[in-house]
Amino acid sequence: MAKTFRWWGGIALAFLLLLLIRMTLPLPFSNEIIIFSIYVMGCSFLLGRVGFISFGQPAYLATGAYATAFYLFYFGTNPYLGILIGVVAGVLMSLIVGPLFVRLRSDYFALVNLALAVIIFYMMQKVLAPITQGDNGLWFLANMKSTPVLDITKPKQFYIFAFLVGLAIWAFYKYLDGTLYGACCMASKINEDKVNFLGYSNFKIRLLGFVIANTTTALAGSMYAIYLGFVSPEMTSAHRAADPVVVTILGGVGTLYGPLVGSVAFTGMKDLISKLIGNWELFIGFLLVFIMLAGERGIWGSLEPRLRKLFSSKGALKQE
Repeated sequence: MAKTFRWWGGIALAFLLLLLIRMTLPLPFSNEIIIFSIYVMGCSFLLGRVGFISFGQPAYLATGAYATAFYLFYFGTNPYLGILIGVVAGVLMSLIVGPLFVRLRSDYFALVNLALAVIIFYMMQKVLAPITQGDNGLWFLANMKSTPVLDITKPKQFYIFAFLVGLAIWAFYKYLDGTLYGACCMASKINEDKVNFLGYSNFKIRLLGFVIANTTTALAGSMYAIYLGFVSPEMTSAHRAADPVVVTILGGVGTLYGPLVGSVAFTGMKDLISKLIGNWELFIGFLLVFIMLAGERGIWGSLEPRLRKLFSSKGALKQE
């Protein structure tokens, strides 16, 4: 029982803070944080655990979003089924491009993913414009029908749904960190030769990690589509390609709670600073430079050891 409580303790505390944010800040801000943190989680796993830096995450985000949008605009009305279709589309896209992409390393992987994002953007904006409506986008908010138990067509109930999905995603990645596969991901990132010597396939390890991360990203895209009731090519434009990487570094690369902390910081600064300064990204740039010079550990990466030390010292005092 105590072990189970400790396992869930960190996740419960993190999501308790999300509830406090919901109680003090507007609902749209809270919804955006949860969806954006799920989006960043895929990038954080790729970079921190598998060793891939990807500037192509908007491509997988758009895959999930447009698959959901196509269903709701042309075929059906059930938002839950729309999300399921978006997730399946993310899996299929990852399985199609993954065997080619994961053979690449370092800069080549980053650039080929960026190229994919540009291709998807051009296809949605120009090539498939009769289907996607081009820059006008697909509007389907009125097409979605109410769902029983939890009606995710309503913002307040969508928040409950997003909260539960986020909780499940973080529990999954925490579980993954403690498995043999999680250890193999780290080993493949650090020393490929030793992984081969132990009889494991670096290619299969990376391919599975690629599919898991980008399916998570596609899920975030589907949730964006349902929440906004609208998708457009803008979500996969090249000038947004660095956002998940920036937030990953801001929160802490490879940390479980870095995407949450980074998303809160990034979204908060965007909303607050953009009211004062037009080019708010400049402030984010200065902050990233400071974080990298201070130790490359991000906000959560810097706070975590101090919090562990604080709580361990309190526990020692109680025992005395």
